[in-house]
Amino acid sequence: MKVLILNGSPRVDGNTTVALKEMENVFASEGIEFETIQVGNKDIRGCVACGSCGKTGKCVFDDVVNEIAEKFESADGLVVASPVYYASANATLVALLHRLFYSTHFDKTMKVGASVVCARRGGCSSTFDELNKFFTISGMPVASSQYWNSIHGRDKGEAEQDAEGRLTMRTLAKNMSFLMKSIALGKEKYGLPQKEERVATNFIR
Repeated sequence: MKVLILNGSPRVDGNTTVALKEMENVFASEGIEFETIQVGNKDIRGCVACGSCGKTGKCVFDDVVNEIAEKFESADGLVVASPVYYASANATLVALLHRLFYSTHFDKTMKVGASVVCARRGGCSSTFDELNKFFTISGMPVASSQYWNSIHGRDKGEAEQDAEGRLTMRTLAKNMSFLMKSIALGKEKYGLPQKEERVATNFIR
């Protein structure tokens, strides 16, 4: 089984990394293969609504987003982590997610999603909600923990002192591992849920 981890912090080895290291250690102990990509420090532009991906199945801007799309398609789970900026996620990460989820046509149903947020003090809950919406619109079960998936710290490495936050990350990774394995068994025995033809309704008519 594979998990793709996107670190949305622009700071290498910062407090977001502290949270993800806790998860990585659990994935390793559970026999889950993982790859972590630092995306918060990359030059990623936002979607321009050109519609090209509707025909090609990939973004017209051929950058790291298309590279990550291939890894996402083969993964059983996706972890998206971000520091909190003005009670929301890092704009670079959000630009990547907008393009990644919109431009890819492969079925994301039953890939497990988990979001992780890091803040000095406030804004974690709103950022957590923001990131989870990418999963819930795509038929992806959302992994939960013993608490909302947040860790706290301001200065580099300060999150190491957040014992509850680190425990939350370990619990999240254990729950995510169990959920991915359970879904794999369910798919083998029952298959994926049957889908009806999509209906798109515009609210103006």
